This record gives sequence, structure tokens and C-alpha cells, in this order.
Amino acid sequence: ANDPPYNFKGKYWNISVERTFIADIGQGFIAKPLQRPHPPIVVTAVAPFSKGVTEAAIRGWDPISANFLMPAWVKSHWPKYVEGCERGGRPADPANWRVAKSVFVAKDAATAKAYATDPDGPYVYYYRSLFTKLKKNGRIELFKTRRDQPDDEVTLESICDKLIIHGTPDSVADQLLAFQREVGTFGTLLYAGKDWKDRELGRQSMILMAEKVMPLVNAGA
Repeated sequence: ANDPPYNFKGKYWNISVERTFIADIGQGFIAKPLQRPHPPIVVTAVAPFSKGVTEAAIRGWDPISANFLMPAWVKSHWPKYVEGCERGGRPADPANWRVAKSVFVAKDAATAKAYATDPDGPYVYYYRSLFTKLKKNGRIELFKTRRDQPDDEVTLESICDKLIIHGTPDSVADQLLAFQREVGTFGTLLYAGKDWKDRELGRQSMILMAEKVMPLVNAGA
């Protein structure tokens, strides 16, 4: 809030530009935000029933539910967001809830399935890597459909089948609308990025998502 030259004395650090301040060339100025209040702050929500969602909402921040969460855990984020908004004294607006999904769209179903489920493709590679890391670190519950599900029921195949949305534009739109009915209304769908094994198919998927799928989703919602 202050103008230079700055001379801040803190509990642990002292910061001063008094000796190095040169107003004529702008040296020693700390840029002030152009947007007031500050630009929106959005945090990723990973844990089921995430306490982080509540703490973020109290501070006026908004959540992104991660693309590798089962729908049951995505759904659990909304009540935690409502709780935080109430404690922070602001309305809980579904428009501020962002949800990420792994999506692949192709002009025909066979191409979509082949690319999205290819064991050596980017989608399965992504979930294989995550599954390996989370299993090793005792966080396999993120991939469970219920908390009492035995660990040995959680397989890479079951994860990919549940979490990768793929198909033609019509099919993908139907799957996304079904997903939203399952988890509740949210304001923004984030297309989770994956490396392109096939550049043209990867690019085409994003174009189809924007030009074909989203109009169907918006109309259906």
C-alpha cells in the first residue's frame, strides 16, 4: 500500500530499498496489483471431504476438484465449500466451483476408445503413474468408489474405466451431463491436459470439445 522507498521491519526479516532506490528509472518499486481486490485465487482440491476446500473458501478462494478423483469424492467437496463460505460470510455460488476431467473426443467411437485406452497412450500412462505413486504412498483411497472398498479391487483398468471420458461429441456430452448429475452443479469444466501421442488427434479432441461438446453440455445443463 505504500510508496517507495520501502523500509519494512518485520519479526524475522528487515527489507529496505532506501540505499538502492532510483526513482527516475523505476528501481526499487514494488508493483501493485492492477485488479482490486486481487485476482481470483483458485486452489486444487484432492482429498475426499477436503478440509482445504473449507479453509480456502473462508479466505475468499475457490476450488478446483482434481481430475483423478472418483465422482463420490468430487461430490464431497461442495458441502465443504458451502461450510467455508458460510464461515467466511459470503454466498456459496456453484458458478465458482471448477471441476477437472480427463476427456478425449474423436469423430468416431472406435478411434476415441483406441486412443484413450491404449496401454501405451497418454491417458493410461497418466493414470498408471498416479496409481503407482498413490499406492506406494498409502493414498489409494482416492481411486476407491467407497471408503470400505478392498485395496485389491482397485486396478488400473477400473480407474481408467471410471475416470477417462471418451467417445464421439454426442457420447462425451452425455457422459459429462451424467457426471454433473452425479456430483452436483458446478460452474466450470476444466479439460485436463495430457501429452499428445498423436498431435492431430490431440488437437482435434480439443477442437471437438470446444465446438461440439460444450454447446451440447450447455444446452443440456
